[in-house]
Amino acid sequence: MAEELSRMETKNFIEAFVEEDISAGGQYEGMQVHTRFPPEPNGYLHIGHCKALCIDFGTAEKFGGICNLRMDETNPPKEDTEYVDAIKEDIKWLGFTWGDRFYYASQYFDKMYECAEDLIKKGLAYVCELTPEQMREYRGDLTTPARSPYRDRPIEESLDLFRRMRAGEFPNGTMTLRAKIDLASGNFNLRDPAIYRINHMPHHATGDKWCIYPMYDFAHPIEDAMEHITHSLCSLEFEAHRPLYNWVIEHCDLPAKPRQIEFARLGINYTVMSKRKLRLLVEEHRVAGWDDPRMPTLCGLRRRGYTPKSIRSFCERIGVAKAASTVEYAFLEHCLREDLNETATRAMAVLHPVRLTVTNYPEGKSERFTVENHPNHPEMGSREIAFSRDLWIEADDFMEEKVGKFFRLFPGNEVRLKGAYVVRCTGCVKDDAGNVTQVLCEYDPDSRGGDPADGRKIKSTIHWVDAHSAVDADVRLYSNLFSDPEPDAADKNFLDCLNPDSLEILTGCKVEAGLEKAAAPAAYQFMRLGYFCPDKDSTPEHPVFNRSVSLKDSYKPEAK
Repeated sequence: MAEELSRMETKNFIEAFVEEDISAGGQYEGMQVHTRFPPEPNGYLHIGHCKALCIDFGTAEKFGGICNLRMDETNPPKEDTEYVDAIKEDIKWLGFTWGDRFYYASQYFDKMYECAEDLIKKGLAYVCELTPEQMREYRGDLTTPARSPYRDRPIEESLDLFRRMRAGEFPNGTMTLRAKIDLASGNFNLRDPAIYRINHMPHHATGDKWCIYPMYDFAHPIEDAMEHITHSLCSLEFEAHRPLYNWVIEHCDLPAKPRQIEFARLGINYTVMSKRKLRLLVEEHRVAGWDDPRMPTLCGLRRRGYTPKSIRSFCERIGVAKAASTVEYAFLEHCLREDLNETATRAMAVLHPVRLTVTNYPEGKSERFTVENHPNHPEMGSREIAFSRDLWIEADDFMEEKVGKFFRLFPGNEVRLKGAYVVRCTGCVKDDAGNVTQVLCEYDPDSRGGDPADGRKIKSTIHWVDAHSAVDADVRLYSNLFSDPEPDAADKNFLDCLNPDSLEILTGCKVEAGLEKAAAPAAYQFMRLGYFCPDKDSTPEHPVFNRSVSLKDSYKPEAK
């Protein structure tokens, strides 16, 4: 994997093409590089879209160019302004800007219709009355050409029918407008593809003005040309569509001639990135919504605590490739962990609490200790934490009988309480069922700050919170949504691959006083536990934290 990543980093074929195009003698010599990001507003953006975002905006930035944001909303049944707003929010969050260059595909509907009529007049398009089922039946195969009994329909007849289609005279599915290209082409996208279909459904932007809508393959090159795009960067599945893209550009009266370049889509194990499948997860309530922290959507990742820097770093480091590959989810976590290790405020929280009583500490006494907010960044300041006779520690930091290389609390052993004192375990208290309910210890008064006056070595430091000032909180521990590394494989039902243990909710956790006021996008490293962020459900009365990523890094890049 590391070798593949390294290879991808060292060569960006898109940039090589762009350099060639804008250099002396190139097709765009002397022109400003102009790209676009054209999502369809039929769902929320996910991590796969982020790769395209970084390529589209990043390429323009590298060459001193500009990048448009365009909503490709040519299919009204699936589109909604909710998704438009969410897409804009996600892109801004990632740190990209489109200036005043925000467009809708629907802005060009009049031009698209004009181009379609011109194609009919040139004898390059015709109205076809085959049903969708018949079109599939008549499509032919590699040795058999496609066919349509309407291909030689007179120009005037097709023109009349197309205008009547626009006027709303015909029901859905009864007619299409098809480009007249090559029924025998080895590229099935050129076998007289449909470029307009009837759809009697209001459009979120144009209302009832239209009841016919252009197909994506027809609309997209027109949109690019109208915006004077130089390089139309898109994912690899459109490679076979490029001849059709070029055909539309060539045969329509358009102000520019963009170049389409394809790159491999992003694949990540343990997830799916089909909008249809993600929507199904939401609609069937398999997740809590589009922003469920287990979802690969950008809003889900943001809610989980991912940072724009970590996501952009991930996309940049996997590079741009022509061949499809699958990246480890662990590498995405690695990028987040790298960022949070530098930026997250340190704090203490106890997720599985058991009481620790310092038996020789005066009852009723309390004192405060100053601890750093980040060990490597003194500019992040410090905070004060309370200490008293009664504390909370993690249950697994105590063992009644030592086993193996366990150096935390067991009878007779000493540990350092982070930032406070050294304590020696003296025993424990159990309930009738034999469960430990209280750990007992004595503190060394001459070890304030954690360093014994006599210089003796203390092997372990554990975290804790003061029982009198601690705040109760819920903590949500997230794992991969799918237990199968390839839930999207063709031979599988992705719903059967869901991980039943992808979410664990811990109640009654104890966190430092003050954390009840935390709000997104704050990020914390809970000492020894991982990186956490406050959830949108969090309130001062009921704090809720999401685990963004664990401390342990399972991704091990090979040395170069």
